[in-house]
Amino acid sequence: MAKTSQLARLAKKERLVKKYAAKRAALKLSGDSEGLQKLPRNSSPVRLKNRCTVTGRSRGYMRVFGLSRIQFREMAREGKIPGVKKASW
Repeated sequence: MAKTSQLARLAKKERLVKKYAAKRAALKLSGDSEGLQKLPRNSSPVRLKNRCTVTGRSRGYMRVFGLSRIQFREMAREGKIPGVKKASW
């Protein structure tokens, strides 16, 4: 499990990205680079980090499922992910 401070920081960044998305898009469309620079740094979507929804782990993230490789393996073995089964041939 990731530190709760890291998860809280990520949640704060997500709120900022959502809050400034429309304003950022308008400034980009008009080509106002000075206006973009005045926005908070953490309002940029580039600064978001993909993390596992269960554990908060950042490495080994599988974008399609929103899980880390470890949680994916455990949940797939238990049959908790629809459409995923152990390969055998």
